[in-house]
Amino acid sequence: MKYLFAAAMLASAVVGFSEAASAAGGCGPGWYRGPYGGCRPMGRAVVVAPAPVVVAPPVVVARPRVCPYGFRWYAGRCRPF
Repeated sequence: MKYLFAAAMLASAVVGFSEAASAAGGCGPGWYRGPYGGCRPMGRAVVVAPAPVVVAPPVVVARPRVCPYGFRWYAGRCRPF
């Protein structure tokens, strides 16, 4: 039983360390840590064309009601009609 437990502990340790090693220092795939801690690309740089700019129509948002029903905002406070 203790050999099974030891094998399970060893397997979990190997899996834990392999996941940390694949992170490449937190830079992600295709990048590595440079001499001053910055992320640098491995190999040649990849140039990606910018996405086209889409102009959205203006959004109209209704102003929230400040005073309860039967009152209105007048002279800096809620007043009855």
